[in-house]
Amino acid sequence: MESIEITARFDQQGTITPLKFTWKGSSQRVVSTGRRWEDESGLHILVMVSSGRIYELIYKREERCWYIGRTEPDRPMV
Repeated sequence: MESIEITARFDQQGTITPLKFTWKGSSQRVVSTGRRWEDESGLHILVMVSSGRIYELIYKREERCWYIGRTEPDRPMV
């Protein structure tokens, strides 16, 4: 996993909503979030960016750090 810089909103109930992230020098704006789950490696959140690409973002609470997990290969916008 590779660490990333992220901007996220934490609401009063503690729900985390990623807004944008920077990976490999490129800033990506999150347009929607999907499935989320938590396991021993952290909180996983699937997000879609404006290009339509899907990323898995992982938040490790004990480290207070974000990581990029799996990414979907580039695909054309429909």
